[in-house]
Amino acid sequence: MTIPEAFFIIISRRFSSASAATTTTTRRLSPYPNLPGIHSKYKPKVVEEAQKALTDYLHTTRSLPFTFAEHIGKNSIVSLANLIRKIDFSAPTFSRSFRRLLRYQPINEFEFFFESIGIDHNEVPGLLPSNKFFFSEDGSALNAAYTLSGFGFPWNMLGKLYKEEVSIFSKGSSELSARLHGFKEYGFGNLSVVGICLAFPYLLSVEGGLGGDIDALFGDLKRVFVELEMGCCVEGNVDAWYEVCSKVRVFYNLGCEKGKVGELICRRKELFLECRKEVLVQKANYFCKFGVRKDCVGSFLLQSPEILNLDLETPVISVLGLLEHFGLNTEELQDVSQKYLHVLGRNKMANLPNVMRALDLHEWLFNNIKSSNGQLLVTYTVSGPDEDIDKAYVNALKRIESSRTSTHTMGKLDFLRGIGFGENALTIKVLKNLHGSSTELQERFDFLLGAGIKYSKLCLQIRMAVKILSQSPGILEEKINFLCQEMGSSLQYLDNFPAFLCFDLENRVKRRYGYYLWLKENGLCTENYSIASLVATSEKKFLARLFRIHPAAPKQYLEGSSYKIPFNNSQENSMIR
Repeated sequence: MTIPEAFFIIISRRFSSASAATTTTTRRLSPYPNLPGIHSKYKPKVVEEAQKALTDYLHTTRSLPFTFAEHIGKNSIVSLANLIRKIDFSAPTFSRSFRRLLRYQPINEFEFFFESIGIDHNEVPGLLPSNKFFFSEDGSALNAAYTLSGFGFPWNMLGKLYKEEVSIFSKGSSELSARLHGFKEYGFGNLSVVGICLAFPYLLSVEGGLGGDIDALFGDLKRVFVELEMGCCVEGNVDAWYEVCSKVRVFYNLGCEKGKVGELICRRKELFLECRKEVLVQKANYFCKFGVRKDCVGSFLLQSPEILNLDLETPVISVLGLLEHFGLNTEELQDVSQKYLHVLGRNKMANLPNVMRALDLHEWLFNNIKSSNGQLLVTYTVSGPDEDIDKAYVNALKRIESSRTSTHTMGKLDFLRGIGFGENALTIKVLKNLHGSSTELQERFDFLLGAGIKYSKLCLQIRMAVKILSQSPGILEEKINFLCQEMGSSLQYLDNFPAFLCFDLENRVKRRYGYYLWLKENGLCTENYSIASLVATSEKKFLARLFRIHPAAPKQYLEGSSYKIPFNNSQENSMIR
C-alpha cells in the first residue's frame, strides 16, 4: 500500500465525506436543548419551526442574505432555546407565537451570530459589543464572515478564527479577499487555503505583504503535501487539511524552525499516517513537563516517532527500578533512597515527569530518553508484581477506600502522587496532615513554584512541614514577602526552615521580629538570633530569653501585643523605664 493510499484510508475513517465537510450549511449535530414544559415528541418540530422563523426574520425583516440567515438560524441552538422558553408552549399556536415574539421583542443579533460561528454559548457574553444589538449598528464582523464563507470557510468554524485573531473580523472584504487569493499563488486551491488558515489564523491578520516567515511556513506545508502526495487524498476535505496543518503547527509551537519542519516530517511519515493531532499534542505536553526546552521536545518527537504509540498514562513504574534501568549505579541509587525517601515506591507512568523533577533528575532522564531514541522508555517494564510494593501503603490504601471520605482523601492522595510522592508509608504520613481539596492543594503548590522555589526543594519542604499547603496563596505570598523584603532573607532559607510558612504572620512572626529589632536598635540585645530561633521557640522559652535580655522586656512585650511594633520613641522610653 502506498503512502497516499494509507493516508486516504485513515482520513476516510476520521472524517465525513468531502461533500459533507465542504458544505457551508453544515448543521451542528447537537442534542436538543433543555426545554422544560415541552414534551419530547414535540421538540424536533419546535426546534425546526423556531429555526425557520429565525431564518425568515433575519432574511426578511433584517435584510440578511438568505444563505447567511440560514447559517445563523441553524447553528445557534442555545440562543434559540432561550427564546423558545419565553413562550407558554402550545403545539397548535407555537409557530405563530414565536414569530410574534421576534416581531415585537427584537433579539441581540450578535449573540446568535457568535454562537453560530462555533463559539461556545457560555463564552458569548464576554464577546458581545456594548450597547449594540443589531448588525446595522456594526456590521464589520458579519461582512468579514460573508467574505470568508464565500471563499469556502465552513460557517460554524469561523469561531476558531475569531477567538484566536479577532482583528480578522475588522478587516474589509477586499483586503481579506486579496490576502486569501494571494495564498493561492503558492499553488493551493481554495479549500486547501481554508484548512491552512484555520490552523494558522495569524496568516489573515498579519500586516504587510507576504514573505519571510510566511514563505517558510508555506514551504513546509507544500513539501508535506507534495512529497507525501497527500494533496490528492485530502482535496475537497477542509477537516483533513486542517488536521494535517494543525500537526505541523504543533512543532512550530514547540519552537521548531519554520522552513525545516517539512523536511523532518517527510522523513517521519508515521506522524501523519498513524498519529492523531490530539495524541501528538498529548505526547508533546508530556515531555515538556520534564522542564526541558520545547524545541528539544519537538526534535525528539520528529526523530523518535515510535514514542507516539507508547502508553504514557496507565502503566505502573517502580522509581528505583526505572532509575536502575536508565543507568544509575548502586551507590547513586542509595543516595536517592536516603535523600528522597518520599518519592520511592511505585507511581503511574503519567506522573513520571514530576517524579523526576521531585528527584531533580528530570533533565538527566529526558536526555537519556532522547539519546536512546525513546528505546529506554519503550523497553522499561516493572520486573514483577511485587517489585517496590510498600505493604504499609497498601494497607493504608485499603482503609482509605473503605472510609466515608474516600473520594476526598483519594483526591489528595492523587495530588501527592501527581507531584512526585511515591506509594510509600511516608506519603501516607504526609497525607494525614494535608488539608484542602486536590484543586486547592494544586493551586497552592503551583503558587509556591511560581514564587521561585525549586521543584525538588518544594517537595522536600512539604515532606518536612506539610502544613505549608494548608494555607491560601494570598497568605503564603504575604509570608514570603515578609521573609524576603522585611527580614532580608531569601527563599533558600525555607530549605532548612520550611515551617516558617506555617506560623501566624501577624501574631507570631511580625510581633516577635519587630520586638527583636527594637531591642537591637536600642542596644538592649547584642546577640544575633536566627529567624528559626525567633519564630519556632515556644512562648515560654521566648519570654525567658527576653527576661535574660532585660527583666522588664517580657512585660513590655506582652503589654505591647495590641500595638504595632516597634513602638514610637516616647512609648519605648517610658516602658523600658
